[in-house]
This record gives sequence, structure tokens and C-alpha cells, in this order.
Amino acid sequence: MNNKNELNLLFLSTYPPRACGIATFTQDLVGALRKIGGVQTGVVAVDNGGLSYPPEVRFSLDQNDRSSYLGTAERINSSGADMLMIEHEYGIYGGKSGEYLLKLTDGLKIPFAVTLHTVLPKPNKKQKEIVVRLAQDCSRLATMSSSSAKLLVELYGAKPEKIAVIPHGVPEIPLGDRDALKREAGLEGRFVVSTFGLLSPGKGLEYGIGAAALAAKKHPELVYLILGATHPVIKSKSGEQYREKLQKTVEDLGAGQNVRFVNRYLTKEEIIQYLSMSDVYLTPYLGKSQAVSGTLAYAVGCGKVIVSTPYPYAVEMLADGRGLLAKFHSSRSISKRILEIADHPERQAEMERKTLAFGKGMMWSRVAEKYRALFRETVEKKEGAIHE
Repeated sequence: MNNKNELNLLFLSTYPPRACGIATFTQDLVGALRKIGGVQTGVVAVDNGGLSYPPEVRFSLDQNDRSSYLGTAERINSSGADMLMIEHEYGIYGGKSGEYLLKLTDGLKIPFAVTLHTVLPKPNKKQKEIVVRLAQDCSRLATMSSSSAKLLVELYGAKPEKIAVIPHGVPEIPLGDRDALKREAGLEGRFVVSTFGLLSPGKGLEYGIGAAALAAKKHPELVYLILGATHPVIKSKSGEQYREKLQKTVEDLGAGQNVRFVNRYLTKEEIIQYLSMSDVYLTPYLGKSQAVSGTLAYAVGCGKVIVSTPYPYAVEMLADGRGLLAKFHSSRSISKRILEIADHPERQAEMERKTLAFGKGMMWSRVAEKYRALFRETVEKKEGAIHE
């Protein structure tokens, strides 16, 4: 630590303008840490295409160049940073299941911590090997749910004392007036269901469309907004096939009046506007092992009634009457849950109160304080070990 007792911290992560949920998360966390103070932050951007980055990005790592990982470790060691925070997701690092990352961690001479954005209950051999190694070698592990923390101990052999459960942060942007925003969007009098995020087949949106079509038979005023561009990795491999398939499903079901697509990468302000006008937020995801959902976290922070399939993060977030769970792969089940809200405005109001109260603990200022405490503890422990 420097003379001002400030931590000098580097993040290794994807970073905007790269369109990626981890990039947005890191940008939000870096911004929140700067606001609360006590930490100097810089970013090492995991790059896959020569992007132009903002000033907080000190240098970048070539995602698919194996030799870049060891060279980047050397640059981090000589950067003056007290520690490195690694944002981990299998798909953002090079090699099989992102194994190149271990070349970098092996070369580090400063302490590092890891935020695990995905903790798989049934990893393949390589996926498990990577997380086991990271858990052994890091100073601290951060995860966003208690179910993930339990998995880390029981399946990956992580030491419980290394693990910190810190919620996914949510923006502190004031919510707009629901009815006024609906009027502005031409949705006055509509019951708005929404899903936002980068489109990919694992999101299960076809079941959301099916549910909207079924629910609209009883509530023709219902409209389902599918908000977001196609995930760039999906788009590079198969173009807009998934979106076109979804659009055909809408046509086949005769649901053109009840489903709308907003095909672009949304700003945080736009996301909050759409969430503010929503009556129900829907995550019909197919993955039973979904460790965390940033979009669901945003919806909780906005105090929305949430209908979701029962992946572990949703089960945890929606406990105690904060939302409703539906079956996987079932438009009918999702539709029933949506109708429970549309038919009972008093239940909607009660759930919104509960969710908003819970979401206050997920605001970025509070989350940043928890990360700052974790960083300080890591560095002080390392310095204590050196002086012993």
C-alpha cells in the first residue's frame, strides 16, 4: 500500500466497449470503488479484437495468444499494484475452457483474488481443474450466491475461509414512473413483461414467447419485450439465426401484438427505463446450473416482480415471496405464473415492496464496500506474512 494508505488494485477482465456482461460488471465495480475511495483502480483488458479502451485500462491481454499471458503477468508484477482481481468466466480466456489463464496466475508475484461468475455443479475435467487451481493459488475467492460457495467447498475443495459471498451489484439510478414511461413508449394500458440481455439459445426465450402467447388469451393487453442485441460470439458463428427463429415462433403463434424485439445493445439508463415500466421481469433460462444472472440482479435492485425458471441463483434471489418460480422448458408453467401477477395487482404490489427492500443491499455502493474490505484484508494479510 502507498503512503496515503490507498490500495493500488488492478482488475483482469473484459471491459467496455466489448459487449459482455463481465465487462459491464467490472466497469460498474471500478466506478463504485472510485466513488467510495480508498482504492486506486486500473484495468488489464482481456481483448479479442483490438478495441479502443477508456483511460482506466492500463494495458490489454490478447485473449487467444498463449504467450501474451506470461508477458502480461510480468507487466502486472512490475506495475506497482498491491494485488490483482481476476474476473473469471470460462469463455473470456484462451485455450481449452480458458486454461491459458493459469499461465498468467503461475507467473504472478503479487497476491490475487478471483471473482467466479460461474460455478458449475457438473464441470468437465478441464473446467474443474482450472477452478481447483485458482482456488488453491488465490488469496480470496468471491462468489455471488451461497449455493455457489457451498459448491466451491464440496466439489472443488476450496477452503471455506477463503470464500466471500458478495452480491451482484445493481445501479443506483432512480426508477421512473411506470405509467408515464409506458405512455412515452406507446404502451399505455399494457401489462409489460420484459427480458433483457445479449440473446443466445441458452436464455430459453422461445418459452417466454410461448408463455406470452398463452397469457395473452386471457390478458390481450400483455406485451413481452425482448430487449437486447444478439450475443457477439453467437452472431459471429451463426448470424441472426436464433433471433430469426424466435421471430418465426412469434408469427407461428399469432403473437405479433404481444411480443416486441428491441434489437440493440442497451445503455444502463435504457435498461433501468425498461425495467421501471415492467410489471414482470422474466428469466426463462434453460441452464439448471446458472450460477448468477446480472439481469436478474438488476431486476431485483429495481424491485420488480420476477418470474423465473428455478436455476440456483433465482431460487436464492426469489426466496421469501420475492418472486415466482416456473418449470424449466414449460411455456404453460411460465404463463401460469405471469397470470398470477396479472390477475392479482395486490400480490404484485406486495412482491415489489419485498424485492425492493432486499435489493437495497445490492446497491453498488454497498457491494463496493464489501470488495474494498476483501482487498484490504488480502493485502494486509500478505504484508503481515512478509514481516513475520
